[in-house]
Amino acid sequence: MKRIFSGVQPTGNLHLGNYLGAIRNFVALQHDYECIYCVVDLHAITVWQEPAALRAHTREVTAAYLAAGIDPKHSIIFNQSHVSAHAELAWIFNCVVRMGWLSRMTQFKEKAGKHRENASAGLFVYPSLMAADILAYKATHVPVGEDQKQHLELTRDTAQKFNNDYGVDCFPITEPLILGAATRVMSLRDGSKKMSKSDPSDMSRINMTDEADAIAQKIRRATTDPELLPGPAALDEAGRLPEETRKARPEAWNLLGIYAALSDKSWSEVLQEFEGAQFSAFKKALTELAVDKLGPIGAEMKRLQADPEHVDGILRDGAERAAAIAEPILREVQDVVGFLRP
Repeated sequence: MKRIFSGVQPTGNLHLGNYLGAIRNFVALQHDYECIYCVVDLHAITVWQEPAALRAHTREVTAAYLAAGIDPKHSIIFNQSHVSAHAELAWIFNCVVRMGWLSRMTQFKEKAGKHRENASAGLFVYPSLMAADILAYKATHVPVGEDQKQHLELTRDTAQKFNNDYGVDCFPITEPLILGAATRVMSLRDGSKKMSKSDPSDMSRINMTDEADAIAQKIRRATTDPELLPGPAALDEAGRLPEETRKARPEAWNLLGIYAALSDKSWSEVLQEFEGAQFSAFKKALTELAVDKLGPIGAEMKRLQADPEHVDGILRDGAERAAAIAEPILREVQDVVGFLRP
C-alpha cells in the first residue's frame, strides 16, 4: 500500500495556513493511504524553544490533528523525538548529502538571514533530518506545501545517491502531493507574504483556536483592493490561476483561495458565485464559512489540550507503532552501510 509521511512543527499559534496547507489534507489522505503523521519536535529545536512551551506546543499540534479528524487508530500520530531512528538515519544521511545541496536551500537562507555564522548547525542540516523522517518509513508520498518542494527534492536526491553509492534498491523515490486551491495561504494584511505564526500582528492570521468574533474581525479588516471581484475569465484554459494574475491582486486572490479551500469548491465555481461582487458581501460569506468550519475544530482542540494525559497516551501509542516500522528499515540501512550490530 502507498505510504504517506508528513509532519507539523510544534512552534505555537497554529493558524489557517497550517490547517488548509497541511492538516486538512492529512485527514482526507488517511482514507486512501497508510498514513504516518508526526509532530516534528526535533526540527523545532533548530531554533531556540522554551522547553515548557515546546511540550505545550507538541500537545497543541496533536490536539489539532485529532480535532481536525485524524483517526489515531487508523493513522499513526507521534512526536519525532520518541523514535530514535529519525536521528540515527539523519546522521547517516549527513554523510550522504553534499554541502552544496544544503547551501542552496532557500529556507536556510531565509531563516539564517544575514548572520549565517550564528545559525545552528541543526538548521543547516535540517533537510537531512527531513529526508530521514520520510525515508525511515520508506514513504512513497509526502503532502507538501509549495515552499517545501525543494526539501522534498533533496530527499529524492538523497535516496537516489544512497541507492547508487551502495548499489542497492533500498529507498523509494518519494513523490510529492500538492493539494487544494489554497496550498499557499497568505497574510490577511499583506497578500505577498505567507500567513505566519511569527508575524508580530495577530490580525495577519486566523488561529485555529480563534473564537467566532475574532475570526469575523480579522476577515472584516483583511486587506483588499477597490475593484470588484473577478470572474472565471481570469483563469487559464485548464481552470488554473496564472501566477501573474495572482500577483496583480494578491489580497483578493488570497481570500478567494481561502474560500475555495474551505468550501471544497474549484476556482471556477467560486468565481462564478462571486463575479462582480463587492468585498463587503464576499467577506460576510467568507466569515460565515470560516466560523462554521473552524469553530468546532477550535473548541475540540481546547478540550483536548485540557486533558494532556489523553494526548500523551496517543503519542506514546503512535511512537510504538512508528518504531515498529522504522527500526527494521534502520537495521537494513546499517547493514548496507557496513555497521556491525550487536
